[in-house]
Amino acid sequence: MDLGAVAHNVSLLAARVAPAQVCAVVKADGYGHGAVPVARAALGAGATWLAVALVDEGVALRRAGLDAPVLVLSEPRPEEMARVVEHDLTATVYSLAGITALAEAARERGATVGAHLKVNTGMNRVGAQPGEVLALARAVAADPALRLDALWTHCAVADEPDHPFTAEQLYRFRAAVAALEGEGLRPPLLHAANSAATLVHPEARFDLVRAGIAVYGIDPAPALAGVVDLAPALTLRARVTHVKRVTAGERVSYGLRHEFVTATTVATLPLGYADGVPRRLSGVGGEVLIGGRRRPLVGVVTMDQCMVDCGDDAVAVGDDVVLIGRQGDEEVTANEWGERLGTIGYEVVCAIGPRVPRVHLGG
Repeated sequence: MDLGAVAHNVSLLAARVAPAQVCAVVKADGYGHGAVPVARAALGAGATWLAVALVDEGVALRRAGLDAPVLVLSEPRPEEMARVVEHDLTATVYSLAGITALAEAARERGATVGAHLKVNTGMNRVGAQPGEVLALARAVAADPALRLDALWTHCAVADEPDHPFTAEQLYRFRAAVAALEGEGLRPPLLHAANSAATLVHPEARFDLVRAGIAVYGIDPAPALAGVVDLAPALTLRARVTHVKRVTAGERVSYGLRHEFVTATTVATLPLGYADGVPRRLSGVGGEVLIGGRRRPLVGVVTMDQCMVDCGDDAVAVGDDVVLIGRQGDEEVTANEWGERLGTIGYEVVCAIGPRVPRVHLGG
């Protein structure tokens, strides 16, 4: 994990969106990159907020000594609100039950705490319905233990730059803001932009942007490749553990589905689907880099290992192999895996398993 790349990416984003602030999203252990070191690098490069999905993730940041504001992106369960207050996290709220529980937890500790009210503008995952927002904002404002610090929403199709629904979502969001302004309840922060909106929808930036995948140097979608010069932070590598020569007509791995049409050299790598190399990657043209050259995965990826057809190249046990990243002039990206597998780079990096050691450089 190249923390210098994280810092580079955050610095680029901060310059692009100024005077809006940058919130670095480090949920899911920093998209598989390591939440704590990524958070430190992001804050050092200009991010002012962090965001997580779960209360436990926020607590882990606090226990690591990070004191920046931390937003929990989904409304915590009522029984979790005491930990939110105890660890100085910022809760998202979108129900009266959540607001009530947060206020009770704050009063128990003699504190006044801020909350970010989320409005559903059409993604229909979580968030208060637009018609509920004013009543919920009033409930926050009426409780002396609470403070309405932000109103926010989430863009569903910002990674499709020409999709008209982003404009519709922002229209609905502004209508909710106007409703609060009409009663003197407009909070100091408004935020709507994810990584894609941060890059291509300046009208969505408001006071703060929530940058997730872009922090890690991965383009949010193929259509957004090259909008800014993001630097991938992750390299997934292994060393060859076994080399064998096979003859034409032999087969490899479970099901014996792949038959070699000529004699070739097969290298075995100590990574499998338990480590985040999808079982079917070999069947959709997955390639790795050995000696600076692309070489195909062959046979079904097994739980702990995968095999590579090296042709007549000289390959030895211990040779360095790059599965995601750059070697020489060649590069395999997380988005390349995603395109081959019919998914996205986000899923690829988040799926890298805990058995794979994370080595952080440049921090």
